[in-house]
Amino acid sequence: PLPAKETDGSLLGDPAQTPSGKKEHVKWQKPRLTRKALMKCCLVKRILSSAAPQGSDSSDSDLELSSVRHQPEGLDQLQALTKFTKKELQSLYRGFKNECPSGLVDEDTFKLIYAQFFPQGDATMYAHFLFNAFDVDRNGAICFEDFVVGLSILLRGTVHEKLNWAFNLYDINKDGYITKEEMLAIMKSIYDMMGRYTYPILRDDAPIEHVEKFFQKMDRNRDGVVTIEEFLETCQKDENIMSSMQLFENVI
Repeated sequence: PLPAKETDGSLLGDPAQTPSGKKEHVKWQKPRLTRKALMKCCLVKRILSSAAPQGSDSSDSDLELSSVRHQPEGLDQLQALTKFTKKELQSLYRGFKNECPSGLVDEDTFKLIYAQFFPQGDATMYAHFLFNAFDVDRNGAICFEDFVVGLSILLRGTVHEKLNWAFNLYDINKDGYITKEEMLAIMKSIYDMMGRYTYPILRDDAPIEHVEKFFQKMDRNRDGVVTIEEFLETCQKDENIMSSMQLFENVI
């Protein structure tokens, strides 16, 4: 897939670490993970900044933190489950443990991270929905394995894997169907988080119009719900939906 359009550079990367005019295009098939590319993801940005020693420069050497103390259990298994290298996993684990010494992330941590990255909006609901999508066991906590498996799909998954993950996000009550109300709740949470500062021209009814249009296309048999099959088929055939899925990657 094409790289997402950057709607607002300040939201998607640290200006101090991103030289202007040098945009990095990373193919998902075999990306070379640089700190700059990873830093477009809010969660990774927070985790990796916890891993880096204070005052260090932001070179790729930061990703080569492999002290035994920060060795995740089952590293080989995690490497097989994800599209991350061993060094990347070690670095992510180091930051994860610094950020969450218990080895588990709770919903409040997600809310805190997103509040910091989107201060111009209200990220509370989006962080809540995103947390639930990562929390595959539904036990109110995300372990390192759940975290990196989800991240791997979002950052490096195939289109099909990303769409499956997105369906899970929109299916708020996890009953295997997306209702119009669920889709609206997610869309509204994204609009709320981005804030008027980013989209000053948005009207209050913009998320509703957005959902009406999408839902009409997706609910092919008009039964009032969208199945995973309908979701995958519509998204892969419709360029507008696919491009908005790319945009959606900017708020992970």
